[in-house]
Amino acid sequence: MKNILVPVGSSENAVSNLQYAIDLAQEMDANVYVVSVFQEMSKVGGMTKVNKILKEDTENRLDEVLAQVDKKDVTVVAHPIKGGIVEGIERFNKHIPVDLVVLSPRSNSIREEVYLGNTSGKLMKTTNIPILVVPEGMKFSQPATMLMAFKNGIFKKKKTLEPVMQFRKHFGTEINVLHVETPESTEGMLEVSERLQDIQNKYLRTENATTFQAVLEHFQSHNPDMLCVVRRKRGFFKKLWEKNVVLKKEFHTTKPLLVLQVQD
Repeated sequence: MKNILVPVGSSENAVSNLQYAIDLAQEMDANVYVVSVFQEMSKVGGMTKVNKILKEDTENRLDEVLAQVDKKDVTVVAHPIKGGIVEGIERFNKHIPVDLVVLSPRSNSIREEVYLGNTSGKLMKTTNIPILVVPEGMKFSQPATMLMAFKNGIFKKKKTLEPVMQFRKHFGTEINVLHVETPESTEGMLEVSERLQDIQNKYLRTENATTFQAVLEHFQSHNPDMLCVVRRKRGFFKKLWEKNVVLKKEFHTTKPLLVLQVQD
């Protein structure tokens, strides 16, 4: 893992979220890129000065957050991005390949009933970059155990499992697999890729209506340090991701949530 991206919103959690990413990057010998977006106004009608002010405000916000973290010996680069957050990160990823995005659940939302705010939810829903959602205010600690839940055990591309492999490599994280058989499961989906078999420590197959329900049922008994799920078109959060905002009453976790991105 070489490059970790941290989007900075307006929430007070921005500092702790960035510090978590820096501490993680130090252990993995990775670089951290901190970005914040601003919407550029049309240059028609003398808006050039306004755009300059918007960019400066964004740069000041980045400087403010950076001043409050301990960079340790990690390379931390701040960069303002114009346009929408999703488009901006995709554009950034073309120039500097991103291995992991570290997100706060609520980048901009202050509503207590919200688990995933609109910005974080939109990124998780649309980007093809692995995402780690870090609970607000959490300090980094090496994850001893990870619960990885999925319905389809076939992972065609090695890079899909790369984040999981990195945690196992650097921290010796125990990978406990929860393979969920649902009414929609096919025979092929019940197989497990050899590359996953090579890194898993424990394997459990369970029958549930959805992957989501399986996680709710088995999470407490496993009590992992990190939860890992897979975003497919018909995977975890399928119903929740019909909208960007996810309320706590629908789903929330006090543990870091690693979301692997798979293109079906």
